[in-house]
Amino acid sequence: MALRRLTVATQQPYEVVLGTGALAELPSMVAANVERIALIHAPHMSELAAQIAAQFPDKQVLTIAAPDGENAKTIGFVIDAWDQLGAAGFTRSDLVIGIGGGATTDVAGYIAASWLRGISFITVPTTILAMVDAAVGGKTGINVAAGKNLVGAFHEPAGVICELSILTSLPAREISGGLAEVVKCGFIADSTILNDIEDRTSEAMDPGSDLLADLIMRGIAVKAETVARDLKETGADGTIGREALNYGHTLGHAIERYEQYQNRHGEAIAVGMVFAAELGRRAGFVDADLVARHRATLSLVGLPIAWSDGSFDEMLAAMRLDKKSRGSQLRFVILDGLGKTRILAGPDEDSLRESFAAISGN
Repeated sequence: MALRRLTVATQQPYEVVLGTGALAELPSMVAANVERIALIHAPHMSELAAQIAAQFPDKQVLTIAAPDGENAKTIGFVIDAWDQLGAAGFTRSDLVIGIGGGATTDVAGYIAASWLRGISFITVPTTILAMVDAAVGGKTGINVAAGKNLVGAFHEPAGVICELSILTSLPAREISGGLAEVVKCGFIADSTILNDIEDRTSEAMDPGSDLLADLIMRGIAVKAETVARDLKETGADGTIGREALNYGHTLGHAIERYEQYQNRHGEAIAVGMVFAAELGRRAGFVDADLVARHRATLSLVGLPIAWSDGSFDEMLAAMRLDKKSRGSQLRFVILDGLGKTRILAGPDEDSLRESFAAISGN
């Protein structure tokens, strides 16, 4: 399988390289004046971190193991990493490389964004979800008691390396969770993604298949095109802009917070997409067939389409903390038919309650 390349055409363009053997491209992304490299890696990625360190025999390499999953996205870990960067003498010409899933690349990016007001950063995502969602687009951040990703910065990477051989070691549930973000890209922009997943489900879930590699790259392309138009989620040209990528995330993030970040992001987002589809139907923008397609396609790849652990009132309170909210007004990304999105601002509580009942049975 040949390496696939895509340029994210933001103000500071950068390249995404995807394929088996992509890791060999990493040294070419590192500027010649870099003297120190911090490898911030997920705890189970120590061997990969050592392999990457060996690619830079002429650099001073600092290896920092992050806590597992969302436990890494805390101010305590960030402060510890800052202290290590300071002790090692990191300057503005040095580099951070984030190695791991979405939580690891999120926090590594935030550490890079905040150290000396911003040093260079490269991502090496090791899950499908991280490749399609977290590694591209420049959003970095940590969680606080009030909610997920409420503290962060926009800080674009200098490059992204998607080494597909890593995916073969992932459990099936991790593959399914990552496909949630791929499916999302199908609903909001590129419906051919949905067609291929529905018609060739086994291939889509095979970590060694050409189809999965293609689906990942098409998901990245949707995000790259979106952030190139609206990096900082302003919607300045009058369109929905980058907020479209938050489809399913308002309830999804509320579920994650309720579960104290103990379950997979993709599973929460899958439920959130069904909720958003139900809300869109009640608002008159989505028909019943498209709602049913959400349930059918997500189920095909092993993702949940219902959730009943928390009450509506608990979820409503959590959703009010969503970063898309404006003042006291809730704002949701919904579909305006297949492949198009819009903002639904201030939906009435009855519609919210009925949509939640449709995914919870409560």
